[in-house]
Amino acid sequence: MNCEELIRYLSDYIDRELDEELRADAQEHLATCRNCRVVLDTTQQMIFLYRRTGRRAIPAERRGRLFRRLQEAFQGSGTGTTADQAA
Repeated sequence: MNCEELIRYLSDYIDRELDEELRADAQEHLATCRNCRVVLDTTQQMIFLYRRTGRRAIPAERRGRLFRRLQEAFQGSGTGTTADQAA
């Protein structure tokens, strides 16, 4: 399994919904790939925090800035400013 495949199966891995072979492949990859372990750990922490704190609304203006920055990042422009990051 490579990084791209692990990310594709990450949700099922966390939810323990992979078959034994895929789960073993994912565990083998995680044992050797620090970046994927970070992604897994971060995702699991986010799930834990969400469940612990519940759903909270993001103010519309901040949500708009967040979505614009995410869109820029996915498009590769990465033009966010320091002022936006502080918000």
